[in-house]
Amino acid sequence: MDLARFREYCLSKPRASEGTPFGPDVLVFKVGGKMFALAALDEMPTTVNLKCDPDWALDLRDRYEQVRPGYHMNKKHWNTVEIDGSIPDAELRKMIDHSYDLVVETLPKSRARVGARARRNSTAVRRGRC
Repeated sequence: MDLARFREYCLSKPRASEGTPFGPDVLVFKVGGKMFALAALDEMPTTVNLKCDPDWALDLRDRYEQVRPGYHMNKKHWNTVEIDGSIPDAELRKMIDHSYDLVVETLPKSRARVGARARRNSTAVRRGRC
């Protein structure tokens, strides 16, 4: 998976957004205002940070030399992953999904309801029901 496909996959998640709050060299992906992925744009090979359950984080670090404790992040809950083609795309998507899901689980219920209502409304507009 290259950076373009990583970005595209992150943005395909419901309510996902991107920005550069740490400067032009770090692309940040958020849901509900909380980060679930970061991509270092000036690294070769490209590295990304993904949130992870602590036990699974250790397992991933044991299985892949391209997975390390999160750079500039809580090393218990974040991994830095090189996206150089060594890790299968399906496994990277699984890591992104897991990171996204961990963050969504922490969102307040009111935010989740507002997001669900916004998705229903935008779907209705696309289908011409408004």
